[in-house]
Amino acid sequence: MNYFSSDFKLGILGGGQLGKMLLSETRKFDIQTYVLDPSDDAPCKIACNKFFKGDITDFDTVYNFGKQVNVLTFEIELVNIDALEKLEREGIKVFPSPKTLRGIQNKGIQKEFYINNKIPTAEYEKFSALTALKEKVENNQIQLPFVWKCTEFGYDGNGVKIIRNYADLESLPNVECIAEEMIPFKNEIAVIVCRNASGEIRTYPVVEMEFHPEANQVEYVICPARIDEKVAEKARAIALNVSIKFDHVGLLAVEMFQTQDDQIIVNEVAPRPHNSGHYSIEASYTSQFENHLRAILNLPLGDTQSKLAGIMVNLSGEEGFTGNVVYENLEQILSWSGVTPHIYGKKETRPFRKMGHVTIVHKDLNEARILAEKVKNTIRVISSKPKLNPFKL
Repeated sequence: MNYFSSDFKLGILGGGQLGKMLLSETRKFDIQTYVLDPSDDAPCKIACNKFFKGDITDFDTVYNFGKQVNVLTFEIELVNIDALEKLEREGIKVFPSPKTLRGIQNKGIQKEFYINNKIPTAEYEKFSALTALKEKVENNQIQLPFVWKCTEFGYDGNGVKIIRNYADLESLPNVECIAEEMIPFKNEIAVIVCRNASGEIRTYPVVEMEFHPEANQVEYVICPARIDEKVAEKARAIALNVSIKFDHVGLLAVEMFQTQDDQIIVNEVAPRPHNSGHYSIEASYTSQFENHLRAILNLPLGDTQSKLAGIMVNLSGEEGFTGNVVYENLEQILSWSGVTPHIYGKKETRPFRKMGHVTIVHKDLNEARILAEKVKNTIRVISSKPKLNPFKL
């Protein structure tokens, strides 16, 4: 099929920053793109050929959108799978497949998948509702502390909480959830795997993630991870195995823990471009977004190796600020060598909302990390102060 400068149409469900960065690659190749998102202010709106406002969880909306395109992908897992399955049956190519997404979208099902396929993961127990979990905690039938996760609709640290005592459960929603063993890990790491429909498969280098202590969000992604090469090889092998077992096409981000004794345990996966791969836009020969596009169109995959050490700094909304976004000191970092900001196009900021990221590339990883800290301490994502009306007393 001729994808380039043709009538071919690629559909993307979700119009956030991941879709916007994917669109930079479709524009490079002159591929027509249609985007569906519930918000009129979606970041993708400025870069696609056609934008449709609609609910990506609604069956009819997703189905009718999908009938207009040749290949359908998504930048967020919270989509209507039933509609994707019907579209697939009717000949629309959907990547990653609805079958893959069904095994990932619900974290309880995802955990069962790991157990059934002998993939190392933390021990867990699933509960139909929070009330059932509370009862077990009250009766001392679950060891504290543990990690609570809602099985659906969690993202960017939402839907995950460390439970140290019964009071920590009080503010949680009464939904299906899992209680997961808390792993005393040495590092949180990730591997992105890309695979096309012909079965060609590649992995990006292992990255190390440093998290914000309160928001449960990644603050820094460091590539390559500062771990022993044998541990890195083990992590890449496990990520490859996870990809093969899911039989996915596209990108699969595999988040893992490195334990104190250097075992690798899978935490969870995301079947799409991922925050842990943003560094690749500047640091890799082929970015994660280009390789996702290559994979879902069954094109040869690009080189996943890095040209330089890369560190990504997330730009999140500062605490205490909600409203029209202002990026303080952005001009200052633009004068620094190897520093590239990406602004996602979200007009409203709120505490811990992902508003952009900055990539730092350098031949020396330690120097890159120092510069990343400097970037983090320089930029502030705040909101504009209301202007006073001089005529109003």
